[in-house]
Amino acid sequence: MLRGLAGTRAVVGALLWGCGLALLQGGMLYPRESRSRERKELDGLWRFRADFSQNRRQGFEQQWYRTPLRESGPSLDMPVPSSFNDVGQDGRLRSFIGWVWYEREATLPQRWTEDLGTRVVLRIGSAHYYAIVWVNGVHVAEHEGGHLPFEADISRLVQSGPLSSCRITIAINNTLSPNTLPPGTILYKTDTSKYPKGYFVQNTNFDFFNYAGLHRTVLLYTTPTAYIDDITVTTDVDQDTGLVNYQIVVQGSEHFQLEVCLLDEEGTVVAKGTGGRGQLQVPSAHLWWPYLMHEHPAYLYSLEVKLTAQTAAGFVSDFYTLPVGIRTVAVTQSQFLINGKPFYFHGVNKHEDADIRGKGFDWPLLVKDFNLLRWLGANAFRTSHYPYAEEVMQLCDRYGIVVIDESPGVGIVLAQSYSNVSLQHHLEVMEEMVRRDKNHPSVVMWSVANEPASFLKPAGYYFKTLIAHTKALDPSRPVTFVTNSNYEADLGVPYVDVICVNSYYSWYHDYGHMEVIQLQLATQFESWYKTYQKPIIQSEYGAETITGFHEDPPLMFSEEYQKGLLEQYHVVLDQKRREYVVGELIWNFADFMTDQSPQRPIGNRKGIFTRQRQPKSAAFLLRERYWKLANETKCHRSAVKSQCVGNSPFTF
Repeated sequence: MLRGLAGTRAVVGALLWGCGLALLQGGMLYPRESRSRERKELDGLWRFRADFSQNRRQGFEQQWYRTPLRESGPSLDMPVPSSFNDVGQDGRLRSFIGWVWYEREATLPQRWTEDLGTRVVLRIGSAHYYAIVWVNGVHVAEHEGGHLPFEADISRLVQSGPLSSCRITIAINNTLSPNTLPPGTILYKTDTSKYPKGYFVQNTNFDFFNYAGLHRTVLLYTTPTAYIDDITVTTDVDQDTGLVNYQIVVQGSEHFQLEVCLLDEEGTVVAKGTGGRGQLQVPSAHLWWPYLMHEHPAYLYSLEVKLTAQTAAGFVSDFYTLPVGIRTVAVTQSQFLINGKPFYFHGVNKHEDADIRGKGFDWPLLVKDFNLLRWLGANAFRTSHYPYAEEVMQLCDRYGIVVIDESPGVGIVLAQSYSNVSLQHHLEVMEEMVRRDKNHPSVVMWSVANEPASFLKPAGYYFKTLIAHTKALDPSRPVTFVTNSNYEADLGVPYVDVICVNSYYSWYHDYGHMEVIQLQLATQFESWYKTYQKPIIQSEYGAETITGFHEDPPLMFSEEYQKGLLEQYHVVLDQKRREYVVGELIWNFADFMTDQSPQRPIGNRKGIFTRQRQPKSAAFLLRERYWKLANETKCHRSAVKSQCVGNSPFTF
């Protein structure tokens, strides 16, 4: 989707990855510094302008990208990374739909511009939703879709001169259509007795605010002209020996050598290899275990790759280090297994959402969230409803938080959103997502969508194709989507490996009647399992609570009602987790912003924490439950060395 101007078991696993990799063109390694690589972050204040013209095209008509933005009119200071919506005091900007323009002058180190053996790359971590990029007025890239990175090689532009600085201009359009991910529609209000001429609104079918802007870091980084373009790692275990299968892609030279070393956490080399593809064997390997599942969770090795390549200018070297966790994932008809042991997801759904910054990446907020997750005893979360920042995934690897990695496929409810155009875009998004996150041991399952209208006739072919494509990209992980359809009508669930179900009994219906939850939830689980014989995750459940509202007997929106509703769910979850339910994820970790409506008092209040990360009563209930579940797992593992229920596992 980048439109730019830059033009044995282990053996089977390696072969499968070879098939998958054939579908992926080009790497998207996280830009790490090394002996051969540098990076320069462009975070801070950028010039900003929203195009309020009626057709939102004035910026293109006047070619704002050709000259500094200040020369074509007034501009604002805009922090990057952040959403633009909540930063200013102009109400028009908060709900703005259309093109906005960002600009930043970047000073370039002299060696970057004078050394023709240096490759200079511009990388945008996330631009929501459609982005066009120019450097010094020259078009270098376009990208469709938020939440995932894209980049452009700008070496020729900055090394012609050479230049001491460059002007980066990024135009971003947050308009959603039936064919975007997520989808949306533009509704024009044509009654001129009620609305101004040309008045329109953006309609969506998802329950979170459509924040927009440069949500993640924009940076420049360098590599040699011959460089390590991509690394793919899959792991397996043979008794106590860890198996690390690797594949490395090199660009810029056909004459090169590759050396690979695997180091443990103490920096000791435990395995070596050469060449672009191979297997490293690690005797007595430390496995990557989830948080609270092992006394030493989240063990990470370091895969150090050295490239020596011959170029027209002589020999060059490139170095890259990739964290590696050795672990396996498997699914039976009633269990989810990590390293051969039953794993029960007890965690949360989240959003990238906070006051003022919107979806903008923020280190203090991220660390606070992880401290709360660990305090809670949560071992997992789903990236509802889009891929989160790469730094989030890195912390999950470090702390042992298991991830269901979800695409932006939320709100797919219109027949038009099942068209071939939509499907093609969705396939490309999954390619980008797998390319970025494939090496994270914390990612144990892909989710291709949330709450689609999977009962519509085109949904069967759509999800069959989408899930098959994702499995071809990555045969090492199970694939799911999250459903709220009826088990008899759902046309997509036959193709998933794990059934993920959202339900809100005694919230969106049977208001206030918590006495019916246990019967309805038990019926839900039994119906799904009888039909499909697959493990089930309660992927969403919850109730809205306004902090400080107290009612006894419990009434809706009180803290007592949220707590009581969760307790009713837990009775059934405790019964069914001994059979085939393999997880529960509360909706939601924290309150978050939504579109305005009479049902949403300044956002969705289903969080167990407030938007400012303060606990509600339900947080303490879940903390007690999650730590109890973790202790049960430890006791079970101590008492039973190995136990599997159900059919023989299909190992990914």
